[in-house]
Amino acid sequence: MTADDVRKSATVLAGRALGLPELAHARTVAAYVSVGSEPGTLALLDALRARGARVLLPALLPDNDLDWGTYEGEDSLTRVRHGAKMALFEPSGPLLGPDAVTEADVVLLPGLAVDARGMRLGRGGGSYDRVLARLDRAGARPALVVLLYDTEVVARVPAEPHDRPVHAVVTPSGVRRFG
Repeated sequence: MTADDVRKSATVLAGRALGLPELAHARTVAAYVSVGSEPGTLALLDALRARGARVLLPALLPDNDLDWGTYEGEDSLTRVRHGAKMALFEPSGPLLGPDAVTEADVVLLPGLAVDARGMRLGRGGGSYDRVLARLDRAGARPALVVLLYDTEVVARVPAEPHDRPVHAVVTPSGVRRFG
């Protein structure tokens, strides 16, 4: 996809995502800043902040776990390269600890694909598997939502016993709910 295609999709995705009742009523949203050709998230993050939602963004820790900081606008981001991994945009302000995610009403998860069961295929680092396990241990039940392109909703992705289905996937053509 061209950079222009990614930008246009980001605007459409933000509009669709903002129409979700879960996001409309969310006080705290754990999200991420998209990189490369991932479906764009900045327009959505800014719109959530404008609605008064607290937006938490991850900071990758050396063990691949995630800490969390508050998004205060694009100027509050720092580009961080983690070894040979891709550079990420992370919050530059104080970090709140890995358990901050348990306060979220909605967690926007990155993914490569989601299947017809709602199973998400991640990048393989296990960071979000740890987040989901942390949510389970805390008894937190936020809505789990993935933003993808239409072609990334597929018939089936590999799943392991610890994997959890998401509640919804938002694509440029619409929203699909699971379970």
